[in-house]
Amino acid sequence: MNQPLQLSRRALLRGIGVGAAGALAYAALGACGSDGGNAPAAGGDPWKRYQGTTINFISENTAPSAAIAANTKPFEELTGIKVNIQQMELTKLVENVSLDLSSGTAGYHVIYADPYQVLAPFSEGLVDLNEFIGNDEFPQPALGLEDFIPSQLEAAGRFLDGEKLFALPYDTPTMIWQYRADLFEKYHDRMADDLGFDPTPSINITWEQYFQIADWFNKNAKDDVPYGTGHQAKQHDSLQCDFSNVLWAYGGDYFAGGQQLGTLGTKEPGKATLTSDAAMAAAEFYAKLLGIAHPGSRTWDWDGVGSAFQSGQIAMCPNWHEFAAGNEKALPGKVGYAPLPKGPARSANIWGGTGIGINANCSEAERGAGWLFVNWATSPDTQFMCLASEVGGGTPTRTSVYQRPEVEEAKKRPSKLPNILTADAVNEAWKQENIGLRPKVATWNELDTALFTELSRMIAGEVKPDAAMRNVARKFDEINKV
Repeated sequence: MNQPLQLSRRALLRGIGVGAAGALAYAALGACGSDGGNAPAAGGDPWKRYQGTTINFISENTAPSAAIAANTKPFEELTGIKVNIQQMELTKLVENVSLDLSSGTAGYHVIYADPYQVLAPFSEGLVDLNEFIGNDEFPQPALGLEDFIPSQLEAAGRFLDGEKLFALPYDTPTMIWQYRADLFEKYHDRMADDLGFDPTPSINITWEQYFQIADWFNKNAKDDVPYGTGHQAKQHDSLQCDFSNVLWAYGGDYFAGGQQLGTLGTKEPGKATLTSDAAMAAAEFYAKLLGIAHPGSRTWDWDGVGSAFQSGQIAMCPNWHEFAAGNEKALPGKVGYAPLPKGPARSANIWGGTGIGINANCSEAERGAGWLFVNWATSPDTQFMCLASEVGGGTPTRTSVYQRPEVEEAKKRPSKLPNILTADAVNEAWKQENIGLRPKVATWNELDTALFTELSRMIAGEVKPDAAMRNVARKFDEINKV
């Protein structure tokens, strides 16, 4: 069971092409690697079973990881385990995880397993957590697995097999509409008169109306804000996320399986469906929308558009709801939150949640210590700590946390938990009819790159929207060997 599991070269390459920078970053890990861990202590406190072990946790730069990195003392006191936390941009994380899993050793013991860029391509290199769940030799998840939001447990933790569980839900960023409530209030009546509809952001506003609102701000509110909207349209995964909201809202999708592919996933998604009329209409609209957006949009990922919004460069934007914590510091009391606009089909709000899992190359002690960390980091108390952290602000994946009186109270200003100000918008976005789930397929990293590369050409005016969609569909089929 605990023999090193070396991924095939094909599994490595389908994850991502690892460049020299990725290789150097991985090589540098050796200084903080574990020596294999101590033998488990027999009997006694199960949380102290692996005391003296050192584990390494690799994570994307996220709010909960920032909060935990700033406060590892409770875990180390509980377990006697030292945890090193390395945070980085997602693309770099995928490179390093790919190298580590293919090496046959475990430089990283606990892995931030993005469902699409890590879990789907590399599930064979992750431990099935059923090794620990239900095993009375190990501490069990507080309040049981049923306390996790069910759809998120499946989307973040499973791939192909409804029984195996490779990760526990760790964070749950969701893209929603963030807007300057003060400016919408100031200009409400003028906008309503000029546009002929109530411009108040809500799930009832259409994407076409969103365009009209943005254009109105461009032309009528320069004294208060330079541009009406901004987008995370850099040639990067962020561009795929931003576009997906519009694609799904217009009734398009990447494959015929639609949103069902976002839960258990599949090995054979079939032919791409990006040449459908709905997908073509979505691309046409998205190109038009970017044509009036802040010109910096083409250089921004989610951090870039978040900073632009907080510095007063744009009146509104789609972005991950966890930027609320920063919004409330930069623009206290001036920001509102709503689900994203609807298209001809629905409102679609991309879910970017992720679980954390354990490297299957780990030694017995490292696996056990990894489970203790995964269990602790996703527990209700730790999730509340992350939510309340001044350096974090991560949103809980546990139902029980939302039911705490202090969390309910924080839904209104003044709030000690600013991310919870988005709760109404996010809960609407999480409904089955509104959530946006990418296809969970092993080739997603390659598909993602093909998509955002062609979309970048489209918004730069190098290729027409219909041609862009045909190009992407062809590349998808080539990648999936359809």
